[in-house]
Amino acid sequence: MLPFTCRGIWRAAVHTLRTSRGTPPCRLLSTCDGVPPGLADAETIFALSSGHGRCGVAVIRVSGPASATALRCMAGLTRSLPPPRAALLRSITDPQAKEVLDRGLVLWFPAPHSFTGEDSVEFHIHGGPAVVTAVLQALGSVPGMRPAEAGEFTRRAFQAGKLGLTEVEGLGDLIHAETEAQRRQALRQMSGELGHLYKDWSHRLKRCLAHVEAFIDFSEDELIEDGVLNQVDRSVCALQAEMERHLKDERRGERLRSGVQVVIAGATNAGKSSLLNTLCQRPAAIVSPIAGTTRDVVETALDIGGFPVLLSDTAGLRDSPDLVEREGSAELGKGQRLVTWVTTGRTWVEQADLTLVVVDCAHLPTDVQQAAAFLQGHLKSVLQTQEQPETALPADRYLLVLNKTDLLPEDQRQKLDRELRQVSGLPPVCLISCHTNEGLQDFLTVLHSNVKTLCGDPLSGAPTLTQARHRAHLQQCVAALAQYQQYRNADLALAAEGVRLALTSLGRITGRVGAEEILDIIFKDFCIGK
Repeated sequence: MLPFTCRGIWRAAVHTLRTSRGTPPCRLLSTCDGVPPGLADAETIFALSSGHGRCGVAVIRVSGPASATALRCMAGLTRSLPPPRAALLRSITDPQAKEVLDRGLVLWFPAPHSFTGEDSVEFHIHGGPAVVTAVLQALGSVPGMRPAEAGEFTRRAFQAGKLGLTEVEGLGDLIHAETEAQRRQALRQMSGELGHLYKDWSHRLKRCLAHVEAFIDFSEDELIEDGVLNQVDRSVCALQAEMERHLKDERRGERLRSGVQVVIAGATNAGKSSLLNTLCQRPAAIVSPIAGTTRDVVETALDIGGFPVLLSDTAGLRDSPDLVEREGSAELGKGQRLVTWVTTGRTWVEQADLTLVVVDCAHLPTDVQQAAAFLQGHLKSVLQTQEQPETALPADRYLLVLNKTDLLPEDQRQKLDRELRQVSGLPPVCLISCHTNEGLQDFLTVLHSNVKTLCGDPLSGAPTLTQARHRAHLQQCVAALAQYQQYRNADLALAAEGVRLALTSLGRITGRVGAEEILDIIFKDFCIGK
């Protein structure tokens, strides 16, 4: 029923778009009080703001100059509007048919004290599909109103100065947050903390640029104080250092926003797909005793202690006469043993934030030193990069998972666990059994610790970068500030251009930069006409 419901509401929106453009406004304007001339042509938007489908309460939002008209017509208000931000229980009626559609709450938000900065109305109605569709169609019959486009309410809030661009992105992340850590990071960004940092940098850059351009234009008239450029030099160096520290965040914010890429790798029949299914608590991957069952990457999203994880199961590393599986083969080890691994699996390991290397305990030598040497060689074969076969991935990017411990005697398992932890040169070792779930809780504790380290605490320290576009623009900003220092003594005009480019790059993050602000600082800081 849900697809049918969504289609019905969509058809209602399309119908209201057509009727709002084609319905003569005269009769409705004459029945509603206080409608200024030309209001029917104003851009007032409406949309279902709550989720689609059946629910207890649905919220329909209206924003624009015709909001008061819609409130009067739909709620039967013939006199004054209700008090701002106070819920009023009213019958919701069709302004043309005069039919009662529902009984619900109406709220009035006069400009500029609303989300969009415009006059706004909210209708809190029952969430049945028929009720929602009927109210949307009735709103479409009000002159000057049309269905909102995707994100249009937030866009109007940004254009009205209610939200900065980083706050808008934080709001979007909050809506799409699936884990507790994502919610905390998005809420912190939406509160404006990241935006305030960038605004402070932008203000300091504007001051630097204003001082440099004032020195270029007015220094010959001796209207500029001595030492102005020295102050600019210090400010530019400090800004560049702060931005470089901000960029050295190891992509924690971006990982938290998009999810930590965790890849399961290892030989065939080691239990990689079983580990995936155990962590997912469902049969996400096919498991069989036949080697090479998994040939494509199987990916699933998990919540590990409040942190988002994208878990991927890759094809196994093994000897194979299959010409198809020889695609992406590499020669490994001193004996030049030919082993094959699907190319995509190798690529995923190279790009992973964390790799879980799964090993079958039954294949380990009984001697601990020989087992350690075997594991080190296996790690090298799995983790070496494709471009540089002799170079392994960093040791802090993988965990060693010894599976099928239920096949070992209890004393041998305990001895292996105890002595492997004391061997240097090995990553953290976790002994588990996907069949009995033995050791699974300890493994999840270690995995959570590693994921938390990769993402960091979203509530502590300075706000982190959350989007790749922020990083790209900040890198351009740092490069532009380096241009200022390069041309500072050779050509002050080119140096000033570097500051201007830095300001433009930073403005692309915040969404606000203009020449008028530079002039304001010039006239504020310098008495040009004195």
